[in-house]
Amino acid sequence: MRIISANLNGIRSAVSKGLLDWLPQQHADIVCVQELKAQTVDMSAAMLNPPGCYGYFHYAEKKGYSGVGLYCRHQPDAIVEGLGIPDIDIEGRYIEARFGNLSVVSLYLPSGSSGEHRQAAKFAFMDHFYPHLARLAKSGREVVLCGDWNIAHREIDLKNWKSNQKNSGFLPEERAWLTKVFDELGWVDVYRRLHPEATGEAYTWWSNRGQAWAKNVGWRIDYQIATRGIAAKAQSAFVYKDERFSDHAPLVVDYDYKA
Repeated sequence: MRIISANLNGIRSAVSKGLLDWLPQQHADIVCVQELKAQTVDMSAAMLNPPGCYGYFHYAEKKGYSGVGLYCRHQPDAIVEGLGIPDIDIEGRYIEARFGNLSVVSLYLPSGSSGEHRQAAKFAFMDHFYPHLARLAKSGREVVLCGDWNIAHREIDLKNWKSNQKNSGFLPEERAWLTKVFDELGWVDVYRRLHPEATGEAYTWWSNRGQAWAKNVGWRIDYQIATRGIAAKAQSAFVYKDERFSDHAPLVVDYDYKA
């Protein structure tokens, strides 16, 4: 089973760069997308349901902002849209597809880089989301949470870690929270399980400033985080960089698992 996570930084922009041609070539079972920056009226038929896929989306109320989606090869048994927390759900940050005992989530954690008010919103999201992660971990289901978590966990997860210790995405509080997700709740960082010491090849996001992409001055902020059972069945994981659809690169994981 192949699962892909991709922050699109605007689905219309990503489609103009070849996303819809690329998708069927990946033979993915589920593709989790984030940062749609679109509403239903902005979506073409091919965006809503690419050939061979069923599309499901949780849009932000604000136009041109946030939003998450799932492209599924098979129809899910159920879709869960949002966390049931109005202040979070108006930003379109969580959608879950259920297939038997498996849940696959497309998640877009807030960025705090635009100011103190957004960092406060990010911390509020983390506070609300942690109990949800705890419930999912204890649910008895296998779960894969895919998406842009907007946190680089360890020093090896970004190029310039020393100069970013006071910046959103690498704050001590954010990193400690993610450590608790792994160590206290038992979630597994699937890419790190397979590539424990990978550095530059692990980056999934590059600033548009300077020559970050050309110089590979990147951050690893896109993850597939899974319950232990399905995490143990991950066979390969890589970041796709042959084509660029946004300032993020897709994270591709193959699991020896049948939903």
